[in-house]
Amino acid sequence: MGEWRIRPASGTDAEAVAELRAVVLRADLERLGRYDERRVRQRLRDGFVPAHTWVIEVGGAFAGCVALRPAEDAHWLEHFYLAPHLQGNGIGAAVLRGLLERCDRDGIPVRLNVLRGSPARRLYERHGFILQTEDPVDVFMVREPAPAARDR
Repeated sequence: MGEWRIRPASGTDAEAVAELRAVVLRADLERLGRYDERRVRQRLRDGFVPAHTWVIEVGGAFAGCVALRPAEDAHWLEHFYLAPHLQGNGIGAAVLRGLLERCDRDGIPVRLNVLRGSPARRLYERHGFILQTEDPVDVFMVREPAPAARDR
């Protein structure tokens, strides 16, 4: 899996995250007829909240990010991107597992949306997310907290 860590994000991470988002989402957005070179980056910039975001580093270098935004009835898992050359090595699964364990301890459901046809959906399903609704572009999923974690 390689040596990795997560650290709190700062405002200076926004551009690296915006660039990674453009790379990671490009194929899926093009397949859906939704890729726009400027918009894909601007949407990240507009929604980037360092206080709810962590940067993933591998070997001390920027490799990805993930955000967990609190909402009224759940946390939203957002901006979960990992450099393509690092995908499939267990890093994303380990990061996701850690975030979900925290939400389980707190008894908080987690919601997300993933692009239709994205291979990332399989990762989320393996971690207990189920389909809530979908539209022509997005699949909305939810994961209820694991009961055993709340009872500890």
